[in-house]
Amino acid sequence: MVKRVSLKDIAREVGVSSALVSYVLNDKKTGRINKVVAQKIKDTAKLLNYHTNQIARSLKTNKTNTIGLIVADISNPFSATMARIIEDEAAKKNYTVIFGSSDENPFQSEKLIETFMNRYVDGLIIAPRENTEYLLHDLVKQEIPFVLFDRYFPSINTSYVAMDNFKASFDAVKYLIKCGYKKIGIVNYQSTLQHLNDRTNGYLKALETLHILPANNLVKEVAIDNIPVHVENAINELMAMSEPPDAILFASGEIALHGVKHIKQQNIKVPSELALISFDEMAAWDLFYAPLTYIKQPLQKMGQLATKILIESIEDNSRIQRYHLPGSLVTRQSTKLPL
Repeated sequence: MVKRVSLKDIAREVGVSSALVSYVLNDKKTGRINKVVAQKIKDTAKLLNYHTNQIARSLKTNKTNTIGLIVADISNPFSATMARIIEDEAAKKNYTVIFGSSDENPFQSEKLIETFMNRYVDGLIIAPRENTEYLLHDLVKQEIPFVLFDRYFPSINTSYVAMDNFKASFDAVKYLIKCGYKKIGIVNYQSTLQHLNDRTNGYLKALETLHILPANNLVKEVAIDNIPVHVENAINELMAMSEPPDAILFASGEIALHGVKHIKQQNIKVPSELALISFDEMAAWDLFYAPLTYIKQPLQKMGQLATKILIESIEDNSRIQRYHLPGSLVTRQSTKLPL
């Protein structure tokens, strides 16, 4: 086993005290240290391949400068993009991010939180899974800094950053009606999560505001297990109605992905027979013959804010901060009526 280079090794090589080496390598009291000596210490540390002993440092400072990030599924484009944004933002403040996927499983969420806390992360950024309020209440009781992103629970007094899903859905339906569509359906997950409920409620409010009577059978909710089959069934039910919808709002990118695939297989013409709007930007939308109109989430801002709030919380700012950021509707061929 290779022996770790210590501060004493560097001090012995340069001919100075270990304390002086520590000051230089930790950028402390630099104005009072001879610049030539300081540079020699840094050069020697590099030559000897010195690395900071993070365990020793964390014991001394009570900080590890690490953040635990819990996403739903790191293979999902939304989660992957958010992870990269948070990682880049944290690096600017000298924090390292370690992350894991909850796989929409409360037991996996609990295991991840326990693992991260055993690694002494300074705080957590979490996209919480349904029915995990008890985990978050425990974090609040333990006074562990954490921020929720994308999803949130109104009953829990904590900071979060999310898109204004209600308004985004409201604006999407309003746009469809402006384009001339009158029978608008929605396919959403069967869930108690607030951000998903906001999407359905925004859809219903837009119809109400524009004096269009919503039909219960135009609202389809699909279970999160075996999504492709459930989405296919939902679309089949919608299109088998005596007066089928002329437009559908998909409440997530994953639902839309399976929905578009099935619609194409059924030879339903978009947008002349059926207009489509999806939440979330995905590269797949460009591959469809009628590129999808979609609701773009402010991912960059969400990631930056979540990271900023957490680091402020770690550094003793306990103020609760909550943000509902505006989304933007990107209109394309899937909602344009033929001439």
